[in-house]
Amino acid sequence: MGRFFQMLVFCLQFMATSAVFSQTYDDPAIKATAAEIHAAAFTLDTHADVPTYMVSHPRFDIAKEHDARATDSRVDFPRMKQGGMDAMFFAVYLGQGARTKAGNADAKRRAKVLFDTIHKAIADHPEWAGVATTPEEAYSLEKEGKRAIFIGVENGWAIGDELSLLKTYYDWGARYMTLSHTRNNDICDSSNDPKGPEHHGLSTFGKEVVKEMNRLGMLVDISHTSDETFWDCLELSKAPIVASHSSARALYNHPRNLSDEMIKALAAKGGVIQMNMYSGYLRAENPKRVAAMAALRKKYPRINELTDAERKERQAELQEIYKQYPNRLATLQQVVDHIDHIVELVGVDHVGIGADLDGGGGVRGMYDVSEAGNLTYELVKRGYSEEDIKKIWSGNFFRVMKEAQRVANTLN
Repeated sequence: MGRFFQMLVFCLQFMATSAVFSQTYDDPAIKATAAEIHAAAFTLDTHADVPTYMVSHPRFDIAKEHDARATDSRVDFPRMKQGGMDAMFFAVYLGQGARTKAGNADAKRRAKVLFDTIHKAIADHPEWAGVATTPEEAYSLEKEGKRAIFIGVENGWAIGDELSLLKTYYDWGARYMTLSHTRNNDICDSSNDPKGPEHHGLSTFGKEVVKEMNRLGMLVDISHTSDETFWDCLELSKAPIVASHSSARALYNHPRNLSDEMIKALAAKGGVIQMNMYSGYLRAENPKRVAAMAALRKKYPRINELTDAERKERQAELQEIYKQYPNRLATLQQVVDHIDHIVELVGVDHVGIGADLDGGGGVRGMYDVSEAGNLTYELVKRGYSEEDIKKIWSGNFFRVMKEAQRVANTLN
């Protein structure tokens, strides 16, 4: 009987542990409360790479619903509506290229293609969505039953060394710019450049970029930048700065994530960190898969400009990587663990959502935008109030947007 009792206790403990980590979102009481709160909240995701997906898949129709696992697309207008996603920042993303006159001209050209892609998709489907540049415009679109599409630039290489391009992009709708991506550029150092720091933070040109962004009311986004760049931006910027899609380094030690010290300093100056849902920033990856994906990116560095034949070759090679090294997705619970950590550290006013969908983001529990309601469910499950959830979904980021505009008004 003693051994049987021990086995019984073990089984009960295992079942309890399994329940804690299960990805089920069907508790009737929690589901009803979460659904009500989700419908009442204005939901905003501050980073999605939908434009890159549209350019690399020219036949993609954003006004039709797609299967995420069949197409690897995580966002379209019908799925935004299904998931109760009111607004998203679509990223004008450029992988770092040559920092030469020709390279910068190419970056400018490619950025315009992505801006045009966003505006055309919305112009073609005005019944579904509209461009928003302020929280007020986003709220108005919601009242019309439409999705609000904001625009952010990912990688300051998009302006090359032309400061005036910031105003051009602002006029085209951009309301934040991520200063770098995975390599250093003329503005600042990246968190991931294998060559290490070049400027040790912001360059002289980069400091002028931050000042001009403040003047325009464009948010300074430090996701992807080095720690030194973060501290320079925090000191120089007159408006709060943001991390549009990052996570907490204390929970997973990755240079793309923010340390507790950085989060505290960001919050002290009114900024916000938007939770990423890219598994590679939430838990350790298979190093063989990482190497294979890096080799694929090197072989096909400009996915937006591949021929049909090259796209097919790349897709076949990508599927082979998936087959050899299956992706072990992080969970939505792990994402909310990061939110919990930040809330415990600096309070609920400095955290939001930047899932990085169509840029590698998507976790078990929120694989695509149609499952956005599961995040609200998980927050309700953990005891967050309706007021807190509304802050996390959009209130905090909109507060920073308004403050950036207030600062701009004082500088003009």
